[in-house]
Amino acid sequence: MQDNDRAPKLSISGTTSVFGCIAHPVAHVRAPTIFNDIFANRQLDAVMVPVDAPADRLEAVIAGLSYMPNFHGLAVTIPHKMPLAALCDELGAVAQITSAVNAVRFENGRLYGDNFDGAGFVAGLYGEGHTLSDKKILLIGAGGAARAIAYGLTQESIARLDIHNRSYQKAEDLVAAVKAHDAHAPLHVQENPDWAQYDIVINATALGLKEGDAMPCDVAALPETTLVCDIIMVPAETAWLRAAKDRGLACHYGRHMFDYQVALIGQFLGINDL
Repeated sequence: MQDNDRAPKLSISGTTSVFGCIAHPVAHVRAPTIFNDIFANRQLDAVMVPVDAPADRLEAVIAGLSYMPNFHGLAVTIPHKMPLAALCDELGAVAQITSAVNAVRFENGRLYGDNFDGAGFVAGLYGEGHTLSDKKILLIGAGGAARAIAYGLTQESIARLDIHNRSYQKAEDLVAAVKAHDAHAPLHVQENPDWAQYDIVINATALGLKEGDAMPCDVAALPETTLVCDIIMVPAETAWLRAAKDRGLACHYGRHMFDYQVALIGQFLGINDL
């Protein structure tokens, strides 16, 4: 008998609770695989499916899902974290600060959103043996995930967090959103980074999802002691991370941010026994 034959399998019936992972495109999403393995292993009557929602159809898709009595919530990823926050009836504390969600719970026609990306990213760094104390960090990107990560990092004992983004205004908006909650956060916009000064560099953009994407930055400009981090989960190793690894730099993979927040998302969505 093959190992796959012995592995627990999902049992889907008319009583199964349905959850989704909403994105566009959906080929890169990892949440359904992780949650469905948990559902099968723990014999939970639930399933998570990928939900491909083009940006211009997001509101219609959400409206349709909200009418389904057996649909209970979503994991949320690129590019919907900020637009979906605007569609929620109520936001948790971090989602309010960041104006972005990565989990949405459906209850009696109302949408409740919150964001666990920052907590997951920070926990992932610690869990994989890295430290944050007195670190100078560059965060590339200013979208929903970047906002949550920025907030999470500034709650730690870092020396400095710089935000670099193609749109300077979006980077300024991110800084303003975090500082509105914590005026003393060591957070700054950096239009022209001095790459040699950073202990940690994080790609929080979509660059790397597709073959042939531009690099978030040139790894040759980074010190050999820099920790290079990505939040993209599929492919597991982006071209940027491969380039960093080939140069001998330490790498931190996108899967860690999600793996270290699965239980938090599950609890928020009302999935028991995670």
